[in-house]
Amino acid sequence: MSDPHAVDSEAALAALYEPPHPRFLAKVTDRLEATARAFIAASPFCILATAGPAGPHATPRGDAPGFAVPLEDRLLALPDRRGNNRLDALRDVIAHPEVALLFLIPGVGETLRVQGRARITADPALRARLAAQGREPATVLLVAVREVYAHCAKSVLRSRLWGDAPRPPGVPTNGQMIAAHSAGAAIDPARYEAEYQARIRAQMY
Repeated sequence: MSDPHAVDSEAALAALYEPPHPRFLAKVTDRLEATARAFIAASPFCILATAGPAGPHATPRGDAPGFAVPLEDRLLALPDRRGNNRLDALRDVIAHPEVALLFLIPGVGETLRVQGRARITADPALRARLAAQGREPATVLLVAVREVYAHCAKSVLRSRLWGDAPRPPGVPTNGQMIAAHSAGAAIDPARYEAEYQARIRAQMY
């Protein structure tokens, strides 16, 4: 059955939304700088998005905080821990190496998206480095980072995903990440964070 209200072009889509604020377009970087590294180090969980011949997949990845390891500013290592051996995501990477990861931290509203091109390695030294509980990962996913983007907290706050869990110490604030990711913009992290906290609650819906 056809939908007379179908949105099937970028022009039709744009007509239904306000233009994004310039700061949302500017707050992106192409590397794992200090705040991105600190966020990843505190994260025990991420969602890995891939696409292959069978279609897209979104798969969970998790371990102790810091299980995903930045090896360089533009290279991230993600160990493949023991699972069901379907290997949906890894098969996707072989066929189509473009991936995205979304990192979450309990108690933190913001999330961090990392996009790039992935490859799979069975490098013995890297597997040994990323061992946990005495077991090495079968393989390691290496992501050549192309884009890093910090999402605001609205979706997590609306869902009350973390309930009243406190924000862990040491996790960079949204203001700090915005300042670090907005190239060439003079942003005061503390001021931005204060304005952000007030704005996000006023614009929840």
